[in-house]
Amino acid sequence: MATKSTDTAESYDGFTEDEREAMKDRAKELKGAKARGTRSKAAAKADGEADLLAKVAEMADEDRVLAEGVHALVKKVTPGLTPKTWYGMPAYARDGKVVLFFQSAAKFKARYATLGFNDPATLDDGDMWPTAFALAALTPEVEARIEALITRATA
Repeated sequence: MATKSTDTAESYDGFTEDEREAMKDRAKELKGAKARGTRSKAAAKADGEADLLAKVAEMADEDRVLAEGVHALVKKVTPGLTPKTWYGMPAYARDGKVVLFFQSAAKFKARYATLGFNDPATLDDGDMWPTAFALAALTPEVEARIEALITRATA
C-alpha cells in the first residue's frame, strides 16, 4: 500500500524510480508486441533481437560487455530461444515465456549484474535450487558454467 511521508516533502509509493522505469519499459514492450502481432515468427525474433541489442548498447561498459557475452552464449547454446527485452533488460523466451534474463548492475544500482531464470527453466534440483546468479566477469570458467546452466534450463 502506498504511504506518504509526513517528515519530508518526498513521497514513497512503494517503487523506486528505477523500478518505475522498468515498468514503463515493460508497458512499451507489450504495446510493441501487440503492434507486431501478425508478423511471422522469424520477423518477430529479428525484431526482438534488434530491441535487445539496442538496450544492451545503452548499458554502461561493464554491463554491456557482460550482456553481449551472455547473448553470444545463448545464441551458441540454444539458438531456438527468442531474444527480446523484458522490463527493459535482455531476455530469452520459449513459446512466449521468458526462460532466462540478464539484469544490469547499473540499472538498479546493484554491485553485480544478474543472470536469472524463470519458471520455464528446468533447473529443478530437489526441493530447493538457485534461480539467479551474480555475474561479475565472464571468465572461461564462468562462460562454461553459464553454458551448462542454459543447456540444463532449456532441456
